[in-house]
This record gives sequence, structure tokens and C-alpha cells, in this order.
Amino acid sequence: MKVVEAAGGLVQREYHGRVQILLIFRRGVWDLPKGKKESDEDVEACAIRETEEETGVSVEVVDFLTETWHEYKERGEKIGKRTHWFLMQPVRQDPQLNPQIEEEIEMAKWVDLEKAKEIVGFENLLQVIQAYEYKK
Repeated sequence: MKVVEAAGGLVQREYHGRVQILLIFRRGVWDLPKGKKESDEDVEACAIRETEEETGVSVEVVDFLTETWHEYKERGEKIGKRTHWFLMQPVRQDPQLNPQIEEEIEMAKWVDLEKAKEIVGFENLLQVIQAYEYKK
């Protein structure tokens, strides 16, 4: 099995006394920003790059959260994907969202934490959100 390393971010903010996280909508699913690591970068740099590219928001890492693993097939080949997740916050107070259309990201949106748990499209994303809640 081919193993792919990836990284992403759970970007959080306080908004009117509520915790919100930044989600992206791609291919009909609400997701967290993430992507494959390039050979010349570490996982933290990858997480920052992918999060900024996919959302348009400048971010900084607060802490490491967790790792997730999932397997899928691509052109008949079985692939294992290890994703390293980081807790992040926006650098600016009210950042402009700019979803990466060329990556099929239709929307980036701040969502209340409880609502995010209901709408994320993959089980491993719930693990990431739960790791965040555990750290709070």
C-alpha cells in the first residue's frame, strides 16, 4: 500500500461569545482544510500552506491536535493517508474568506462548533473536532 502524508488545520475563533471553526465545502461535503505534504516541507508548514490556500485566511499554529488515518483506492491502487492536524487561529481578527475554486472548493464558512459536528462529512473529522474539545 502506498502511504501519503498530509496535514490540515482546525481554525477556531471566538465570535460573539461562541466558538466557531472554519469549514470548507467541496464536492458536496463540509470538510476541514487539508492537503498532501510536499517533499521539502514539514507537516506543520504543510498544514499552514494548505489551510491558507484553501480558505484565503492567514493562520498561525496554536498546538498540535491529532493524527487521522484512512484508506481509499485511486485508479485501482490502495492508498493509506495519514493526516496531521493542528489547532490554528486566524492572524487577523475578521479575515476575508477566499475559497480555492481551482481545488473545487465552493465555499469557506465560519460555523458554530456544535453545528460543525453535525455537518462535517467524514467520521475522522469528528475525531479532529473531539481532539480540539478535549484540549480546550
